[in-house]
Amino acid sequence: MPPSPISCHAAAQRLRLWLVALFLIAASALPAGAAAQILMKQGGTQSASVRTEHVQAELVAQAPDGVGPGRPLWLGLSITHAPGWHTYWKNAGDSGLPTQLEWKLPPGMDAGEIAWPVPRRIRVGTLANYGYEGQVLLPVPVAVSDAFAPGPLAREVTVRLQASWLVCRQECIPEEGEFTLQIPIQGTTALHAAQFEAAARAQPSPLAPGAGSGAQVEDGALALRLAGLPAALRGQALEVFAETADMIETAADPSQQWQGDTWVARLPLSPQRSAGPDPVPLVLAHGGQGWRVELPVQGGWPQAAAMAQVSPALEAALRANAAGANAAAPTPAPMGLWLAALGGALLGGLILNLMPCVFPVLAIKVVGFARHAQDRRAHRIGGLAYTAGVVLSFLLLGAAMLALRAAGDAVGWGFQLQSPAVVALLAALFTVIGLNLAGVFEFGAMLPSRLAGLQARHPVADAFLTGVLAVAVASPCTAPFMGASLGLTATLPGAQALSIFAALGLGLALPYLLASWLPGFARALPRPGAWMQTLRRLMAFPMFATVVWLVWVLGQQSGIDGAAALLALLVALAMAVWALTLRGRGRAVLAPLSIAVCAWLAWAWGPKVVEPLPAAGAAPVADAATPWRPWQAGLPDQLLAQGQPVFVDYTAAWCVTCQYNKKTTLSDAGVLRGFAAKNVALLRADWTRRDPAITAALAQLGRSGVPVYVLHAPGRAPVVFSEILGSDALRAAIDSL
Repeated sequence: MPPSPISCHAAAQRLRLWLVALFLIAASALPAGAAAQILMKQGGTQSASVRTEHVQAELVAQAPDGVGPGRPLWLGLSITHAPGWHTYWKNAGDSGLPTQLEWKLPPGMDAGEIAWPVPRRIRVGTLANYGYEGQVLLPVPVAVSDAFAPGPLAREVTVRLQASWLVCRQECIPEEGEFTLQIPIQGTTALHAAQFEAAARAQPSPLAPGAGSGAQVEDGALALRLAGLPAALRGQALEVFAETADMIETAADPSQQWQGDTWVARLPLSPQRSAGPDPVPLVLAHGGQGWRVELPVQGGWPQAAAMAQVSPALEAALRANAAGANAAAPTPAPMGLWLAALGGALLGGLILNLMPCVFPVLAIKVVGFARHAQDRRAHRIGGLAYTAGVVLSFLLLGAAMLALRAAGDAVGWGFQLQSPAVVALLAALFTVIGLNLAGVFEFGAMLPSRLAGLQARHPVADAFLTGVLAVAVASPCTAPFMGASLGLTATLPGAQALSIFAALGLGLALPYLLASWLPGFARALPRPGAWMQTLRRLMAFPMFATVVWLVWVLGQQSGIDGAAALLALLVALAMAVWALTLRGRGRAVLAPLSIAVCAWLAWAWGPKVVEPLPAAGAAPVADAATPWRPWQAGLPDQLLAQGQPVFVDYTAAWCVTCQYNKKTTLSDAGVLRGFAAKNVALLRADWTRRDPAITAALAQLGRSGVPVYVLHAPGRAPVVFSEILGSDALRAAIDSL
């Protein structure tokens, strides 16, 4: 006798209690997998860019006439600091270390010293440091001699840099990076011309001191007299930066005044002074401009104090670091931007309900209204509990992502699906759901009566767990229109960031919540009948289709052997589930046997499922079958430097929207002809597996997940397209090149 619609619904509800455990097991594996990934590149494929949690460092070049003897060539390390963090000038001040650059250049190329831009004084408690915040370029002139001989067939010259820097807020973190950059020998390299021009303007101008200028040590201070400064500076207070470390009290404000056209100042000497340069090199600054001067010392220097192993200032800074000084809070977003992000997240959650992995859960839940159409109070309580389960689950996922980022992991939205173990567990979860919906088994016949009655005794808890399950099955689906909203969470305070995740959850739960509170919706539903059983079994097929897709995703992560091992495990799991539905001797024999087979396969083949493939180096050129090339860090900049536009598709195998756009807009013949006509380089950044370089590139674009589509053109700002990529908008952007 076939089961009734009522028993089917109850069994489906009880199923969720067991299935949520699988989701929690999958979620518990996330921190370990993500924690194994670090942001700083410590080997492997080198690139022109390195990103950490605190800085984005990039090796850049300026060669307007190409590379050759007598031609101007500048290299530089561009550092973009996270808000509140700084690196150091040649004289770091009371604490810190200057940035160090070690070059590996081809024969005939010699790098000079860093042309340090004018620093700013950065106060940390009672200390004062000299350094840089925001974005700074440390340019280095490179002399190319006649010994430079790259060969007749060489088109590019490769330069390498080993850089180390100390980045500080109140705490200090030493970091380093290895950089590789290829510069065209012929042609112009001027992508970063604006940066080099700004760095040139920020360098102090040499100043010849006028008559009567000099320095003198008197009463524990260095007295300065300087004539010859620009007339526009008269009467203005100047900043003073001593190039010699540990010479003056960095934190003390100099006393200064103007005597006619002569600037007079007194700089307190440091008790830990160990050097007495003659002349004294100084940098004076005002209004963003700087002047470098060397003043002779009249009367010489007194004997210096013995240098301490660790200065009191630095020792105090180290103690503060060890005590874990409180970090500065991220800057809250403006109200308008925050509200826009909330709206985008809400819309993204609504669209999630239409995804093939989520819709069956919502459909079965809403169908339940037909059974108790008049029980309005139960519907409303159930709707609130379901919403609470969804929102709380999204908050937990958001908190996990933010916590992993704070710990130094390169993660973004969808990070859980970058783990083969999570993908495999989701495939098992969807298989069991599909088997239940198809009527292969009923939990009421497999579980003890006490467990089978949980749903009837705790309907509110059941609705809450259904919400948790909805988030679990939504994991393989990336919602459109939420990329910018979730990308913003990385820069927001915790409360604002989590509010965006809450809005995403509210969007997912909103259809069922409204249905539970609107009586007209329940009255519009058809009456209970055989159609419920038909709909239930129909919903099994989207689940099985999702399993096929998840196996394909895992094949991208673990290879063909991993996908085959997962398929074998799913077959064994289905057999075990079927065996548990049997009665009598058949169950007694087949159930233990099938469970044993499933356990053996999990032990023997499980490692093949969860073991990711080794990262393969991306090929630098496209193959004959496709115009698309694999994305590499620094490759877009190299192509732009050659004058070629670049279109980047940030994608992942587990991203539904990515695959839809790939098969539609990005395969459109007209779009591809437009790309070819404008000589646009097509790059595909595959984020199926964890890749810190891609995560960093997404963060630079203000995104936290895929899909992301970006069109770069020389001399123009990048154009970021909508997650639902339209061919008309794309063709219009191509035509404007």
